[in-house]
Parts: sequence; structure tokens; C-alpha cells
Amino acid sequence: MTLSGMKQRVPRVPALLALLILVPGAALFAQQDPPPAKLAGAAVPSGVPKLSAQDRANAYFDFTIGHYYQVQYEVTSSGDDADQAIDYFKKAFELDPASDVIGEQLAEMYFQSQRIRDAVLEAQGLIQRDPNNLGARRLLARIYVRTLGDMNESSGQSDTARLAAEQYAEILRLDPTDTESALWLARLDRLQDKPAEAEHTLRDVLSREPANEGAVEQLTQLLLDQQRGPEAIALLEAILARGATPRFYDLLGDAETQQSDAAKAEQAYRKAVELDPDDVNHRSGLAQALLSEDKYSDALAEYQHLAEMDSSDPDNYLRMAEIYKQLHQLDKAEQSVLEAEKRAPGNLEVVYVKSAIYEAEARFDDAIRTLSDAVAGVQSESEVTPTRRRTLAILYEQLGELYREDQNYSAAVNAYQELAQLGPEEDKRAELLQIDTYRSARDMPHALDTAKKALEHYPGDREVLTEQALLFGENGQIDAGAAALRKLLDGKPEDDIEIQFDLAQIYQEGQRYTEAEQAARVAAAAATKPAEQAMAGLVLGGVLERQKKYDEAEAQFKAALLLDPHDASVLNYYGYMLADRGLRLDEATSLIQRALVEDPNNPAYLDSLGWAYYKQDKLPEAEQWLRKALSFDGHDPTILEHMADVYSKSGQTELAQAEYQKSLDEWHRELPADVEPDRIADVEQKLSSLKRHVAEQKSPNDSAKPQ
Repeated sequence: MTLSGMKQRVPRVPALLALLILVPGAALFAQQDPPPAKLAGAAVPSGVPKLSAQDRANAYFDFTIGHYYQVQYEVTSSGDDADQAIDYFKKAFELDPASDVIGEQLAEMYFQSQRIRDAVLEAQGLIQRDPNNLGARRLLARIYVRTLGDMNESSGQSDTARLAAEQYAEILRLDPTDTESALWLARLDRLQDKPAEAEHTLRDVLSREPANEGAVEQLTQLLLDQQRGPEAIALLEAILARGATPRFYDLLGDAETQQSDAAKAEQAYRKAVELDPDDVNHRSGLAQALLSEDKYSDALAEYQHLAEMDSSDPDNYLRMAEIYKQLHQLDKAEQSVLEAEKRAPGNLEVVYVKSAIYEAEARFDDAIRTLSDAVAGVQSESEVTPTRRRTLAILYEQLGELYREDQNYSAAVNAYQELAQLGPEEDKRAELLQIDTYRSARDMPHALDTAKKALEHYPGDREVLTEQALLFGENGQIDAGAAALRKLLDGKPEDDIEIQFDLAQIYQEGQRYTEAEQAARVAAAAATKPAEQAMAGLVLGGVLERQKKYDEAEAQFKAALLLDPHDASVLNYYGYMLADRGLRLDEATSLIQRALVEDPNNPAYLDSLGWAYYKQDKLPEAEQWLRKALSFDGHDPTILEHMADVYSKSGQTELAQAEYQKSLDEWHRELPADVEPDRIADVEQKLSSLKRHVAEQKSPNDSAKPQ
């Protein structure tokens, strides 16, 4: 066929335009040419005939005209243009069925024009005529893969993934060296939860191509998904020993991160950055590793660099905001989170961090408004989706927590009631949070009533039963609470350890310290994870301190801090124990200050620091910190007593009397388990002595008055 003869096959395309599009179309075709084994005249797999020069020229022409109509279709969305594009691509593919480029474009065109069924039937017809037709199988596999991403129904995805995997398996039977198909088969096997098959395929690829990046990446992720981190690390280290690449160092950093070895992850990411300093992914991994190591200044520098590299990414500004918050540079934290908000308005994580920064600044109204606006924004969305429900659940829970911190307990309960409306899972969580809120508000009747209703809704639920048992303990029903907890012991250490901690709490509240210590020691013996062991140190140390076994308590606190030097609860308890006894006051102050670094607005920690200064006779500093503690919790009888002690010692007797009286009033409002008769008697004695002292000071003046 002559060139003029070929032109006559394209009546809708002007002759000059046809000549013009031949060049770009042919260039596209040539750029993506099949490998040499698939060129005309070369050895090709069985079922794929060798291509003559004339057929190859015709295939080029048909492909080019098809590409023209494809471009037209993208502009016009005309069905006629789609039909023409598909017809010409089909002609080209019939002439050259070994061409990946033609098959890819034909599949793409079918997909663009939503003719998926036609595409599948076309490819299946070719395979029926010739089961060894590699091009047709590749086309069918591509079509299945292209449709996977547009499916919402999991069952449909599963069927399509299976069909695609079947085609790729056949392709590998016909051409075992087809690496791209092998990688796709491995992906699909992983998607279908067939890790053994995927691993076999990937290791086969690596036996031929030891440094194939796609195979290494997939196998690494497969091993990590199966919690086989050491194998993944060994694989990557062996490959890197033969030749360093930034991507493999990046993968090694990911593997070390999953193994919770931030230091080794940092080393790997640093090497990736050294080899390719302009890659955002390497530097992002390094920044995250530094953040995990609490190397805030170094992490901040990396995120600042990342923000310069890509100023549009909100995540960099969000991480900077979190770092500035950790460094207590709250003004810079606020500036950074507002930059993140500009780039991702309405983003849930941005909203969460922004409200947390306002909370750290004690700007509860601003924090609450931020979350309330986010709730209103999500509620205004007309479409009800699982994502919308999850977002609202997070927002309502955080909003309730803020109201509780602001001691607006009724508003907190309202937020949790809104949470309960979202679904059964949220309803249970909301009821547990309401119980905790009523407990914080010292409203035991409502707390017990809510727990009872929760059990009616979720009979036999372990979490609800535990909450009810703890309420019994706080209500002074120690035996009832302990008995309820013991019924939950099932012999499984991972379950029982929490119950033993709860038993220790109940017995301690009932001042039954021997039984509390026994439960705490059982929990400590069962603890295997660092977090559990640290908790055991805190609980057991607290029980020992109550029994005045101070040396043993101190040993427990020290052991807990070796496991987690940033545990604010342990730091505060240890520091307060020393300060209250007037021992090593500089060390006590330092421990409490470290606790406040972790939780700057915690009223108990602020009180501890004020008390430590009081013990050092630093009354102005003591008053400053106790006043701040009362700004967050003005109803704590211990803080009020401490403030009264400061006023009394500094000669401010009227203020001291007022604070002692407030302390007594609050003691009488405490839950039964929190009432400490010795402390109440001590406050009464202090108040009585102060009143007597004031009366004695006034009596000389009174006797001088005329009768």
C-alpha cells in the first residue's frame, strides 16, 4: 500500500494535518518502542508473528491517526472521536500485537470512553483465538488494573484483582523474564492477601535482577507488613553493601523506623540525603526520625529546609508547629499552624494541632471555638460518609475534653451526647466519657446511673464493667469494686495486668495498702513492655509512698524514669514526695520542672512546684505557681490549703483564713474515696489556730475600749 493509499483511509483528517501528526505520533510510538526481542525480525515468543516492514509502517500510521482522534476526544468528548480512536488503535494492534505501546493506548482509550466491557471482550476474543497472544493478555491485564482504582465495592475489587493476577500469571508463563508483569503480579497477590505467592515472585525477580528497585521496595514492605523487620533490614543491608542508592537507604530508614530504632533510621535517612539532597522524601524521613528522637532543634531545621523546598506542603508547617509547641515557643507554634491552615483549610490534623496550641496557651475559648467551627463545617456537608462520621467523632471527643479542662462539665456531657448519635461504636465511647466527666465533676449519682445504663446497652462489656467497678471504689464501696474487678481476671497476662493496676487503685483509695501493694506487685511481675513496666513503677511507688516506705518508693520511681525519662506523672510524684518531706529540694524542684515541660498547664504539677518553693521559703515564687495552679483548678482542696499556708507564713492572715475555709468546703464535696480525714483535721486545726492568733492580736485593743 502506498502512502497516498493510506491517506485515503482517513477521510475526516485533512491531508496536510495527517502529514503533520505523523511526526509527533510516530515519535511517541518510537519513544516507547518494545524491547529488541519484540521488534520485527527478532526472536519473539510463540504466538506472536514476526512483523514485516510494510505491516510495521501501517501499524505506525494507524497508531498515529488513533492518537490524533484520542486527542480530539479529550477536547470534544465526542463519541465519534472515541470510536475512531479505538478503531485505529485496534487496527494497529492487530498488525503489531506485541507492541506494549499500542496495547497501552488502546486500553487507555477504552477506559477514557468508559467502554470497559468492550475492551474486555475484545481482548478475550483475541486470547480465545490464540491463548499465547502476549499482547492481548497484556492488554486485558492493563484493563483490569485500570478499573481497580475506580471501584468502591470491595467484592468487585477482589474479583477484578483476581482476574488481573490470572492474566499476569499467564504472561509470566509465556515470558518468564517479563519483570514489569512480575511486579504487577506481586502487587496483586499482596492485595489479595497472598503474601507467600508475592514473596516467591519478588525473590524470583531479585534472583535475576538483585538491585531491581521495584522488587526490593515491594519485598521490603511485604516483610515489614508481616512484622519481619530484621529480615527486611538484612535484605537492604546486603543490597547496599553491593552498591549504595538513596532509595534503598530510604527504605532502610523506613524499616528501622518500624523497628522503633529512630537512631538507626536517622543514620539511613542521612545517607539518603547525602546522596540525593534535593529529594523531599529522604529529607522528610530524616526530619521525622529526628523528631522521634526528641532532637527538636535538628528536626526543626530539617522541616524549615523542607518548607523552603516545597512551600505548598502544609505538613512541614504542621510539624514545625508541633516542635515549637514542645519547645514552649507558643507564638511561633501559632504562626506555623496558621501557615499550615492557609495551605490546608479544614484539615482535621491542622484543626487538632491549632486547638492544642490554644489549649497550651490556656486560651480555652479560642480552642473551643476552633473545634466548634470545624464541627459546624463538617455538619454542613450534605453527603453522609464514614469519613465524615469519623471526623465528627474525633472533633466531639476533643471538644468534650476541652470543656472538661475548662471545668464546664455540662458542656462536655453535651458534646459526648452528640458523639453518641454517630453510631454504636461512638455511643459506647461516649457513655464511657460521660462517666469520666461526671466523676471529674464529683457527681457520683449521675456517674453510677450512666454506668448502669451503659451496661444495659452493652451487657457483659469488659470496658464498661471495669468503669463501673472503679466507680464503686471511688464511692467507698471497696469490696464491691474489687469483687467486680476480680470477676474480669481471665488468666491472660495482657488482659489481667490492667485489672491488677485497677485493683491496686481501688485498694489504695480504701487505704488498704497491703492489698494495694500485692495487686501492684502482681502487675509489675506480669509487665513485659516498657510502658507497662513504667506504669508498674508509678503505681507501686505510689502505694509504697502511702505506706511511708520512702526508699522503696524512690527505687520504683527511679526505675520507671530509666524506662521513660519524660514520664510526667512519675517526675511529679517523685519530686512532690521529696519536697513534701523537705528533702533534696533542689532535686525535687528540678524533677517537677521536668514534669511541667511535658504538661505545662497541669494544675497538680503547678501545685507541686509551688509547694517545693514553699519548702525552700521562696514565698513569692510559691505564691506565683500556686496562683497559676488555682487558675486551672480552683476547687482542689490541696492546692487551696497550700496557698493558705503561703499566705499564713507571709503574714497575710485574712487571705489565709479565706483559703483554709475554701479548702474545707472543697474537702466536703470530694468523692468518698478521695476524702482524707487526716488532711481535713489538719486544715481545721490550721484554721482554728489562725483564728485564735487573730483574736489574740485583737484582744488588747478590745480591752482598751470604754465599757
